[in-house]
Amino acid sequence: MSETAGISTGIAARYATAVFDLAKEGKALKALEADVVALDGALADSADFRTLLSSPLYSRDQQETAITAIAAKMKLSKTTSNVLSLLASKRRLFVLPQLTTVLRDRLAEERGEVTAEVTTAQALSKAQMDKLSKTLKAQVGKAVIIQETVDESIIGGLIVKVGSKMIDTSIKSKLSALQNTMKEVG
Repeated sequence: MSETAGISTGIAARYATAVFDLAKEGKALKALEADVVALDGALADSADFRTLLSSPLYSRDQQETAITAIAAKMKLSKTTSNVLSLLASKRRLFVLPQLTTVLRDRLAEERGEVTAEVTTAQALSKAQMDKLSKTLKAQVGKAVIIQETVDESIIGGLIVKVGSKMIDTSIKSKLSALQNTMKEVG
């Protein structure tokens, strides 16, 4: 992890802890979850929104005005809107992607769930997804939410990441291991 990413994640974790605790005290975790989904959608769909968060060309006041208007338009909860305004006033909107990631993880943990990042060569069918979910649940002991990514370069197999554990059964990794073994021999 780069130094900048580590700093951003550290800042995001502190804000996420505060937001999560406020939402939990106010019994507003459902609203917070809806806000995280909405913000993730905006981050994925809008290049202008991502530019607003990270561009030094916007002044503090411009960012604050824009983020307040966006929060109102998205109908975000008061807590989330206030945190976004605070981030803008402190010139820390750039941590929003990491903030939503940390919040998503905290919300899943609160529900007793864990997220598994699964990379496949082609999209899994519903039956395959259900079987994988049941297998991972048996291994982890918690409900598993699968976040699937399709990457044709792995040729076949799966790469599964759950927390700090990774299982790589991709053909690409097996070919790389075979290539390394052959280099050692000859």
